[in-house]
Amino acid sequence: MGLTSTLYTGISGLQANSEAMSVTGNNISNSNTIGFKSSSTLFSDVLSASISSASGDSQVGRGTQIATVQTSFSQGSFQSTSNSTDLAIEGDGFFMVSEADSSETLYTRNGSLSFDADGYLVNSEGYRVQGKSFDANDELVGGDPSDIQVNINNQIPAQQTGSLTLTTNLDADSSVVGPFDISDPDSTSNYSTSTQIYDSLGNTHLATTYFSMTADQSWEWHTAVDSSELDTSVAGVDALTEIGSGTLSFDSSGNLVTGSTAVTTAGSLVWNNGSDATQQIDMTFNTTQYSSNSVVISQSQDGYAPGEVVQVNIDNSGTVTASYSNGASIDVAMLTLATFTNASGLSKEGGSLYAETSSSGEPSVGTSGASQGYIYTNSLELSNVDLAAEFVDLITIQNGYSASSKVITTTDEMLQEVISLIR
Repeated sequence: MGLTSTLYTGISGLQANSEAMSVTGNNISNSNTIGFKSSSTLFSDVLSASISSASGDSQVGRGTQIATVQTSFSQGSFQSTSNSTDLAIEGDGFFMVSEADSSETLYTRNGSLSFDADGYLVNSEGYRVQGKSFDANDELVGGDPSDIQVNINNQIPAQQTGSLTLTTNLDADSSVVGPFDISDPDSTSNYSTSTQIYDSLGNTHLATTYFSMTADQSWEWHTAVDSSELDTSVAGVDALTEIGSGTLSFDSSGNLVTGSTAVTTAGSLVWNNGSDATQQIDMTFNTTQYSSNSVVISQSQDGYAPGEVVQVNIDNSGTVTASYSNGASIDVAMLTLATFTNASGLSKEGGSLYAETSSSGEPSVGTSGASQGYIYTNSLELSNVDLAAEFVDLITIQNGYSASSKVITTTDEMLQEVISLIR
């Protein structure tokens, strides 16, 4: 090797340090980018030739090169927000996103999400977030993750009441009355409570349950609706038509021992408004008999009227829940997270997106938890760039660049000396 080769050794230092400066500059410029992961430059030397001498073989280098630019996926700090669709991941997971009409899945740590005009959950680049949908039984469907979409432009249909639960206390000091007479329910019952129920069209009806004490620790219950609201084929001759009845028995401590919990009707509820004629209601009683006033502690039923979306929330499990104007809340989907054996092998695609490569390995897909990472709502993960460390790198890179340029100028001076020998 001669002096001319030394010039190229200095150039390699300039080139490598220039690339390193680009990496450091990119880190600094993205210090405020949500979910950004910083990179570091690793140098390696370049060998040119081996020289043999009396003392043995020696190797001569001809400069440096960049061996790799490595991404650090260390955890970034969290920033609290007021947006319920802003999410952050604590752990190794990535959000899964896909462009519309594309089968390619990309990955990101940027959890700044929102819903577009079609109800799709998208990231800031417009890519659709992936997850698993809930079926009608509120269970996650199998198969690969798919686009998460909330039907925000249409109403959900009404749901007819299928179950009714009453939590009550019946006064143990009540007097025995009866037998119960549907034509005179108030005089032949000790206590009553009314509950609003829904048919398949979303219309409301009032179902009244009457409690009659028949003996010590023994009661009957009778549930009735307004006869004028029933089809004439099933309506009774009285103002009220009984749709179910049963017995309740209590022990000496006032606790329920036995009791009928299913409405037994002479057929299904048939309303006169054209709604579904197969409606039946299961009754559940969480009832006590203590020596205190008869009272309804709580009552619930599972029906509701039609409604439109008024709010969509995402909880810490990644469950997307739509709340409707009728008071119903429906779980729509659950976000899925992906982890990689070698996240550093992912390919950067811009926009805080990463793509799978052979170096990264295939993703392991799951939901929020210890293996995939935990989701936090109303939070965003900040860049993991350490500005203090980056400024130190600026100094060392600048020194390396200046030193490499000095090699070139010094070599040039030496070459000038060689040229001047012929003068």
